[in-house]
Amino acid sequence: MIKTTQRVRIEVLVDAPLAPRLAQIAEDAGLTGYTLIRTERGRGRQGEWSEDLISGATAKYLFLAVARDERADAFLVGLHPYLESHGLVVLRSTVDVIRPELF
Repeated sequence: MIKTTQRVRIEVLVDAPLAPRLAQIAEDAGLTGYTLIRTERGRGRQGEWSEDLISGATAKYLFLAVARDERADAFLVGLHPYLESHGLVVLRSTVDVIRPELF
């Protein structure tokens, strides 16, 4: 059996202009890595949305990171001022990782 260790997975749906700020918050919180995944379309409280491929004005990213509890908590505290003002969708879950030294 492969040994696993629990870590925290954080996912944030963010408008493209705020993505660099999330990256800075992650760095300040001590997160060692993250991934930004460009999204195409979705549906939420305000209805359907899709990316405007011409201007990129409605582009969104999924920010994905895995971290230790204390770093994940520090990141979420740093996000707090942007939750309502930018309508962030934030998910926090526990995951089992195989190489814990990476997170």
